[in-house]
Amino acid sequence: MTLKLDMVQTAALAVVVLFIGQAIKNKAKFLDKYCIPAPVVGGLLFAILALILKSSNVLTFEMDVTLQKLFMTMFFTTVGYTASFKLLKKGGLQVFIFLALAVILVILQDVVGVALAKVFGLHPYIGLSTASVPMTGGHGTSGAFGPKFEEAGVVGATTVAMASATFGLVMGSMIGGPLAKRLIEKNKLDTKASSSAYSNAEVAATAEAKKLDGNELLTGTAQIFIAMGLGTIISMLLEKTGMTFPPYIGAMFAAAIIRNFADSTNMFKVRLEEIDAMGNVSLSIFLSIALIGLKLWQLADLAVPLVIMLIAQTVLMAVFAYFVVFNVMGRDYEAAVMASGHCGFGMGATPNAMANMGAIASKYGPAPKAFFILPLVGSLFIDFFNAGIITTFMNFFK
Repeated sequence: MTLKLDMVQTAALAVVVLFIGQAIKNKAKFLDKYCIPAPVVGGLLFAILALILKSSNVLTFEMDVTLQKLFMTMFFTTVGYTASFKLLKKGGLQVFIFLALAVILVILQDVVGVALAKVFGLHPYIGLSTASVPMTGGHGTSGAFGPKFEEAGVVGATTVAMASATFGLVMGSMIGGPLAKRLIEKNKLDTKASSSAYSNAEVAATAEAKKLDGNELLTGTAQIFIAMGLGTIISMLLEKTGMTFPPYIGAMFAAAIIRNFADSTNMFKVRLEEIDAMGNVSLSIFLSIALIGLKLWQLADLAVPLVIMLIAQTVLMAVFAYFVVFNVMGRDYEAAVMASGHCGFGMGATPNAMANMGAIASKYGPAPKAFFILPLVGSLFIDFFNAGIITTFMNFFK
């Protein structure tokens, strides 16, 4: 028996699954510890249920995921609005250095992923589905590029990417703390001397929040849709190059242009708080729709290669953080904390990075420079660069 759901019914089911995931996450502390998103919790449970029902020949689901693309584009448009080059410049030289390191890691992740895919005789897109797509990109980027890989004929790419992203969230949280502890104790680092270049007030300002206003929320939402509309024109022009781009790339570029125009001219205000709120909403619904549609049975033939490829990504992250990030960022206590944080967002998400650094800071002392630099790169800029690098790899190996 096949149960067919239209796009509204599919979105409604996704929201129900999202709330179930939230309820489970609130009860299971280890899920919160590793910052596993609620859509992932509920979505994977539903995907497992769908696998059992299909394997038992009881029921299969046929869903209209049209709205997934809408919410995906909305989310990445909000990412585009965070790309303020004025803010990047204000952060100082070390922000640029850490961003460069994050970009280098993205490239290495994709090189390792593609190389191992070729070793196992798999399509390079499967390699990308275990590389920077799920690692630095997380579930959001996985849900965006997975379907694009499948459109190119690579069956199971979305499922591989989502599974890899979940693995990355856990492993990034597990390796960050021990790695920083080893660096601090081995190098006998001074945990009391934190940089004065970044005050606690600056750090607190990055997390400042205010109550949302209805009219301002409307303005922020309107700015998202304006960027999405302009983005369709940019995407159309990009497609004329003959290269393949993710559907949201035009909207993300349009949002970045609008943000930097506003920053430089002060002609209007970009409603960043409201745009961020809409970004969180759209990401949650987009991920829920993507995850309830996972076909877990497609992982069966990839089990052994997938495990090896994910272990390789974990080793790469640990080695890069330990030997490169720590040394380049100054070989001091702040650098050790940043190395721990990079493990968090280099294999998962910025909240994991903040959790890693918070655990170290609570034991050894404050690290204001790390807490300023890492969220700036992890939350605002790396997704922008990651999308461009993945697109480059896509077009090279298509």
